[in-house]
Amino acid sequence: MNMGGGAGVADDNTAPSAVTQFSHAVWRRYQHLLDKSTPLVLYRWIFLAVIAFVYALRVYLLQGFYIITYGLGIYILQLLIAFLSPQVDPEIQELTDGPSLPTRGSDEFRPFVRRLPEFKFWHSLTKAFFFALVLTFFSAFDVPVFWPILLFYWLVLFISTMKRQIMHMVKYKYVPFTFGKQRYAGKKAAPADETNSGRP
Repeated sequence: MNMGGGAGVADDNTAPSAVTQFSHAVWRRYQHLLDKSTPLVLYRWIFLAVIAFVYALRVYLLQGFYIITYGLGIYILQLLIAFLSPQVDPEIQELTDGPSLPTRGSDEFRPFVRRLPEFKFWHSLTKAFFFALVLTFFSAFDVPVFWPILLFYWLVLFISTMKRQIMHMVKYKYVPFTFGKQRYAGKKAAPADETNSGRP
């Protein structure tokens, strides 16, 4: 019987297990920080603005990595379109369900549900800026390009995409932003000066 063979197998299994446990602990800590940051909307966006500023400053000082910035811009545009789009596209729903009967103006209000929620939008942007910042430390990604052409092409993409998105919003009558529940104020009370001025 080979007793030593079993010990070797056990040693091989414990090494990946330690790495797996460590990576799981790191992932749990990261997820815990994300969960704690969920209600802190303003602080999350300030954190993203700081990372974006550090990235922009680094690209400006190095005068390079324009292809990384262009890729980041395309990714941001894709995220923005998903953030502004409804979860269920009315155009696709209209094609699959067929024409529907007209609705009344007294229908119940349904809030706008995004394809990409705000938290996932912020999280994806933060990861993208952090990843792009890390790439600026590797000279292999500093491809020499004429950056005004990339900027012009990105602006053309942005304008055409936003035009199409705004036309989609107008056609299907939705607004991608809600500012909380509307509150209606009652009748305003007449000021005290007006009520007293009527008396002799």
